[in-house]
Amino acid sequence: MSQFRTRALASVAAAASLSLLLAACGGGDDSDSAAKPTKVTKGKVALEFWSWTEGVEAQTKVWNKEHPETQVKFVNAAGDTAYQKLRASVNAGTAPCLSKMDGMNLASFAADGLLTDITKVAAPYRSKYIPAAWNAVSPGGTTFGVPMGSSPGFIAYRADLFEKYGLKVPTTWDDLIAVGKKAQQENKNVKIWNMAGEDPSTLVGLSWQAGAQWYKVAGDHWEIGFTSPKALEAGDVVQQLVDSGISSYASYADPGVFKTWDTGKTILMGTSTWQLPIYNENFPKSRGKWELADSPVFDVADPKTSSDFDTTAVLKGCKYPDRAVQFAAWLSSSKESLTTLTDPASKSGLFPAVTDVSPYVDKIIPVEMFDGKSDSAKVITTAASRVSDQWQYGPDYAAMYSEMQKQWGKVMQKQLTVKEMLTSLQKWTLDDLDGKGIKAVAAN
Repeated sequence: MSQFRTRALASVAAAASLSLLLAACGGGDDSDSAAKPTKVTKGKVALEFWSWTEGVEAQTKVWNKEHPETQVKFVNAAGDTAYQKLRASVNAGTAPCLSKMDGMNLASFAADGLLTDITKVAAPYRSKYIPAAWNAVSPGGTTFGVPMGSSPGFIAYRADLFEKYGLKVPTTWDDLIAVGKKAQQENKNVKIWNMAGEDPSTLVGLSWQAGAQWYKVAGDHWEIGFTSPKALEAGDVVQQLVDSGISSYASYADPGVFKTWDTGKTILMGTSTWQLPIYNENFPKSRGKWELADSPVFDVADPKTSSDFDTTAVLKGCKYPDRAVQFAAWLSSSKESLTTLTDPASKSGLFPAVTDVSPYVDKIIPVEMFDGKSDSAKVITTAASRVSDQWQYGPDYAAMYSEMQKQWGKVMQKQLTVKEMLTSLQKWTLDDLDGKGIKAVAAN
């Protein structure tokens, strides 16, 4: 669960005029259907690949040198309008074969019929990735891309201030609430958590960890569960953070946001692998006073955590999906590629979504930031192993997220309760899907 401005936040794109693609929970348009025999491309081909991850262009050159039969043209598509440009290029018939995409936008692009069904050609690579990552590229059970990177959640805390205030590291979310209250008994100005008014990632992460399913495929329809018991359990933690006054509300859009933690005003943060490289630079006062720890959980007997996922999507119109998948899988699962991309020197911020992350953990830990008394590598590998695979991105997830952002700020200002927001999102999502001809019902 990201407590700095999330990747998803900067790339939210509202889904437009959803087709029936995911109404039946799977299947691309007729021209791209995986029901047809898998075509094996022969001879030399050229692919275009859009991305905005640093270090990837260099790896594309490595691939091209080693695979003369499949040449990949890298296009740096960085910018706030990347997804809009991708949509326009698909509609114009000029889309690249491959593009970087976050999980929720992949689901929306798939629902709009803008991606290629690669279920059959991608199947041989599935075992390389953790199940939750494969879910992210397979909304409704149909595969439209290859996992690229993961960002499993854990926490970092001010070890010096925890010791000063006599606090124990929380292992459950109930513990975190109690620790936050105890900290304020020692120092009324101290906060235990941060929730920005523009970023509902805390609720998303908690819901995922609780085992909730906002979207779930059930036969020929979607079940929508914003008000399920597990979703409300997650929402209650957020409500307690708001009501008890133990959370700060620093905006991740503020360049000075790091001071919230660096000065000791907020003494614990939810974090992830992609954020680790920024710490040494942005925590000058408290560098060396932090430790990593496992994320609090809801059930110690069945610990779960959450993760954002980057993907490489195969766009509609790609003439060589088999070659596209070969390249995408090499980029995100081969030891040759990952050894380079997971090195902080590449500046990619990539953490792999593969089943064994152990070779890539040690070098991403900023040793100057942490005091070395806890096993940071173990915390990271544990987080990667705990990413729960029940979470699914629904066909209008990106649009729903935009709606949630509008209401989230009101929750932070105590103008709306979390339960009221979840109830509103439940109705909004059901109405939105119904209006787009997608069959959906409320979860029991």
